[in-house]
Amino acid sequence: MIFRLAIPTPLFHYFDYIAPENININQLKPGVRVRVPWRKSEAVGILLSTSPSSEVDIKKLKNIIKILDEIPLFPNSLLSLIQFSSNYYHHPIGEVFAAAMPTLLRQGKPADYRQHAGLFETMPEIPPVLTPSQEEAVQKILEVPNSFQAFLLFGITGSGKTEVYLQVIDNILKQNKQALVLVPEIGLTPQTILRFQQRFRVPIAVLHSGLTDRERHNAWLQALNGDARIIIGTRSAIFTPMKNPGVIIVDEEHDTSFKQQEGLRYSARDLSIVRAQLEHIPVVLGSATPSFESLHNVKSKRYQLLELPERAGNAVHPVFHLIDLRKQPTLHGLSSILINHIQKHLDQNSQVLIFLNRRGFSPTLICHQCGWIANCKRCDARMTLHQQPFHLQCHHCGASRSVDKVCLDCGAQNLFSLGAGTERIEEALQEHFPKIKIIRIDRDTTRKKGSLEDKLGEIHAGEPCILVGTQMLAKGHHFSEVNLSVILNADSGLFSTDFRGVERTAQLILQVAGRSGRMEKPGEVILQTYHPEHILLRVLLEQGYHQFAELALKERESAGFPPYQFLALIRAESARIGDSMGFLFEIKELLNNFKNNKILILGPIPAAMQKKAGKHRAQLLLQSSQRKLLKNNLNYLIENLSQLKHKSRVRWSIDVDPVEML
Repeated sequence: MIFRLAIPTPLFHYFDYIAPENININQLKPGVRVRVPWRKSEAVGILLSTSPSSEVDIKKLKNIIKILDEIPLFPNSLLSLIQFSSNYYHHPIGEVFAAAMPTLLRQGKPADYRQHAGLFETMPEIPPVLTPSQEEAVQKILEVPNSFQAFLLFGITGSGKTEVYLQVIDNILKQNKQALVLVPEIGLTPQTILRFQQRFRVPIAVLHSGLTDRERHNAWLQALNGDARIIIGTRSAIFTPMKNPGVIIVDEEHDTSFKQQEGLRYSARDLSIVRAQLEHIPVVLGSATPSFESLHNVKSKRYQLLELPERAGNAVHPVFHLIDLRKQPTLHGLSSILINHIQKHLDQNSQVLIFLNRRGFSPTLICHQCGWIANCKRCDARMTLHQQPFHLQCHHCGASRSVDKVCLDCGAQNLFSLGAGTERIEEALQEHFPKIKIIRIDRDTTRKKGSLEDKLGEIHAGEPCILVGTQMLAKGHHFSEVNLSVILNADSGLFSTDFRGVERTAQLILQVAGRSGRMEKPGEVILQTYHPEHILLRVLLEQGYHQFAELALKERESAGFPPYQFLALIRAESARIGDSMGFLFEIKELLNNFKNNKILILGPIPAAMQKKAGKHRAQLLLQSSQRKLLKNNLNYLIENLSQLKHKSRVRWSIDVDPVEML
């Protein structure tokens, strides 16, 4: 008897091994791990199927060393999801399994774990009374038990989307089923866990990259065996097995963090739809600013729209103001009008949130004499000046060095910093408001374990303060005392070379705005801009996200961009740009010879950031109005990779449905 296995290797096929003697094939199911000889060592593979014969000469096949599991670690639905992911994203099946499993299981460690401890002593909190729109949303989701349906929960910030999730999950738990909740980032996980622990007295498993190998191992197996009733995690949690799945919820579904950018480039949001179909359960995608793809799926009747148009409780919509920077002097990005508004809210004992999506002190160190700029030696990027500690750092490859004292071109000592990051804004605000606490939240201030929780605790204490931060501050947080939200530079994405730039800018504006006025006090939002007349910005602020998306989607359709066309981006990087470009030219020639080639092939061209981490990068874009044509071309490419001469000189990848084009 032959075992057909998936082995974690970059090769795009399965591997056959001879089954152990005296084994009951009828009791053995796909999804168990086996230890096998692999080259000069050993490997852990996943059993996919058994067969009485092999296409390979039986004399060349090796024997299985050991079967590691008595019961499968992967239920049939999850096996199907992993095989779908391999086919759709054109990634080796063994590496997909490796991405889906915790490290200890990949290493062949026993599939045992600690049970969840103890009884819950405190009483769960009493659910609030739902608004009519919340009640309708809950009922619609619960109307489809034991069957698939995709819902888009479109609720403005502060409308109570989380309460809808909680009441749906409460019903699912009463049916003795499990709920999988995906959140975009680790930073949102602690507050989500706390909210769920306050409501439910059931074991909750948590999965994200901040866990130890043993913690992740335990959580994964608790979910598999049904011990964990609620699973909360970031994107990789989509591959968590469940014994009795009941619902999948994707919070902030528009967030690009759900798309993996290295290795297996999957979208956890998109796979949640596929998994819900395989499990025959409902899936809820929630957002105040839904992705254009999800809105298009509503229009195409693939998703059912559920709307929460009003804020919960007595909270009202915040009021927007534009400050035209063309007519205002600024100091470190802060206009005098803005300073006055901040003072007014502080005098009312409110908190103020200031958003700037650029960490560090200054993005540019420049020579006043000759114009030389401190660039990264490994990337086509500028080094960012940081004050604490004082150094230059590249935010693309992580390289750092001491701050240059003289110009490396002309030797002049007259170097100065240009532009402002969160560090400089923090310093400027401290000068304007010396008696007010400034709390900065970005990647630099939250590196230590527990530091983010400590800072959020300071904010929730309710004292008047100014919060300064990057996207970490803008996503999903509930700050009850914030009544002024400020976006220092609203223009950054309005003129992006990426076709998704405007969509992301709008989402960011509304997400930041949504932190303001979430309780009884009216909220205010200020945007500083050099382009107050920009049509899409005007439509967004005056008519809302619905109208903005409709207008922007018309532009997408006329330009032939997703969701009306389908894309795949082939990237290559190497020590020399000629090798990267040569490899992609070979691919283009190969695909042009494919008989079923009816797709548009654009490039190859050097990447927008041609050099990154010492490697020269180039890319080739494939575009088609039909997914199947795109898939057929990529399959043909993989089948004929051996023909490509430059293959051994480059590191390359296929990104299906890319969200980062640069």
